[in-house]
Amino acid sequence: MTIARGKTASGRSRRTDASPFPSHIRAVGVEVGEDDRAYIRLKLGLKLRKFSSSIDRVSVRLEDVNGPRGGADQICRIKVVLRGLPSVVFEQRNVALGTAIDGALVGVERAVRRRLQRRRMKPIKRKRVRA
Repeated sequence: MTIARGKTASGRSRRTDASPFPSHIRAVGVEVGEDDRAYIRLKLGLKLRKFSSSIDRVSVRLEDVNGPRGGADQICRIKVVLRGLPSVVFEQRNVALGTAIDGALVGVERAVRRRLQRRRMKPIKRKRVRA
């Protein structure tokens, strides 16, 4: 994945890529063009950018389970590797690949938010003072 970089007014370089974290898209049995990959990266960036400080990498797997037989067999599986927490995996199955991708993006955003909120709600361990 190439990252386009530009310069800000202060001279620092900034990322202009759609997603602020490494993302890998793999398609098995499905034709996915560069436009589709760019769309997925853009949507990943929009949905998960707010959690980017906690995300190591993201992988998206697109698969056609039944091949030419048809049916609800288009699967989009998104795995988000978090820093210091277990990974989050969300899978969506649908007849249309675009609908499966959009559903998986919404679901993985919700799952990552829940996982990170649980980490923040964890009670602080305090030392017991013996009398």
